[in-house]
Amino acid sequence: MSGDKHGQDGGGEARVDTRIVRGGRRKEWTSGIVNPPVYRASTILFDDVAALRAAQPRDGTLYYGRQGTPTTWSLAEALTELEPGAAGTRLFPSGVAAIAAALMSVLNPGDELLMVDSTYAPSRIFCDGVLKRMGITTVYYDPLIGDAIETLIGANTRAIFLESPGSLSFEVQDVPAICAVAKRHGIVTLIDNTWATPLFFPALAAGVDISIVACTKYIVGHSDVMLGSVSANEACWAGLEQTSRAFGQCASPDDAYLAARGLRTLGVRLRQHEKSGLEVAHWLAEQPQVARVLHPALPECPGHEFWRRDFKGASGLFSFVLDGGGDQDRARLIDRLEHFGIGYSWGGYESLALPVDPERVRSATARPQEGPMVRLHIGLEDAGDLIADLGAALAEYPAKK
Repeated sequence: MSGDKHGQDGGGEARVDTRIVRGGRRKEWTSGIVNPPVYRASTILFDDVAALRAAQPRDGTLYYGRQGTPTTWSLAEALTELEPGAAGTRLFPSGVAAIAAALMSVLNPGDELLMVDSTYAPSRIFCDGVLKRMGITTVYYDPLIGDAIETLIGANTRAIFLESPGSLSFEVQDVPAICAVAKRHGIVTLIDNTWATPLFFPALAAGVDISIVACTKYIVGHSDVMLGSVSANEACWAGLEQTSRAFGQCASPDDAYLAARGLRTLGVRLRQHEKSGLEVAHWLAEQPQVARVLHPALPECPGHEFWRRDFKGASGLFSFVLDGGGDQDRARLIDRLEHFGIGYSWGGYESLALPVDPERVRSATARPQEGPMVRLHIGLEDAGDLIADLGAALAEYPAKK
């Protein structure tokens, strides 16, 4: 990443790497030690009945375990500090739980949601299942629609959901243009910002109202915790807070502690994921067995111009399309890899490879008829070892007929 992407933030605020280290570490929560302790609690004891009756279920005030402890409040505050324009952050037991609560905080029966067609599959399942049963209509749209999304807005459109880039095919959306249209119509915008995190894409600063991150991925960074977060601007914060409390959504203090520990190294980890990811992506682009590499930082990726304009970096997740062959050939290629695990999720220190078929989870758009697609997460292993591993597997891949 170029040096100007780590410059001083406006208003004399600390740079982002400093905020990562210092965020959420109030003295009253750390008790003079470096890390906030793990406060496990269900019941909170009060000095007397008057104190019990005076207590309110709000962040920063002990009330009941579900309402949080200093362990969870400190992490939420640290995440808020990383998202310029956020009024607050709520934590959830998974990324999917965060997506569901965020949508429920802005939608009511009879409303219409515009959902990007490249969205994470569980988001689509929630829309086509729970929201549909509630009488909420979901209309899927082309991720590259830009300000033409205005043509889809109807009388009942209440929210637009973005995911940039898409988690399988990696189209980068023109987020500012879509948000500008939404604001003219009084429509709330939400984004799944897990790929970039607020470090590489400050979503609220780009005009989004609600930013969702599956902290399971890069925030935690070690593939051992399920956690989600939602940060909202002032206009949407009260609704988000009320909805999450009403649904009883909360995060384990042990999980929050592990996420906070992972957060402190987020900057250095993301820069290494970016460096190694780009090295592998550029190498793949030169291989005869590869038809196309879908990495937002590469010019051939749809929406690359928006990545160049809006993003401060690239994470380690991308896809590539094989030139010929079929599903069994793809499976054999992945099975031959030694340094790549085979499994869902991503964002940990280990590299992963997964067969993906975006056309199976799309309804408004279709990707070109190309070869089989593989999604890679480039971890913290030596990039040369990963390239050698991929090279050995590709050498056995059948030539295009």
